[in-house]
Amino acid sequence: MTKIDWSKFPVIPGFDALKTKWDIQAQIYEETKDMTSEEVREYFHKSSEELRREREQYRAELAAEAQT
Repeated sequence: MTKIDWSKFPVIPGFDALKTKWDIQAQIYEETKDMTSEEVREYFHKSSEELRREREQYRAELAAEAQT
């Protein structure tokens, strides 16, 4: 198992992770409460695709910075 280096994740004063989690869950609930199962599935599929694209763009930017 990989050991996590927690020093890479400093404490952010005033940041409440649980409140953030609950707020995001409430937002997702509001956005999906009137959707069919198929629409909810598509909602999460679209969200995951957007996240994948953002991650790939971020990695490309890091690679470009490393080459300079």
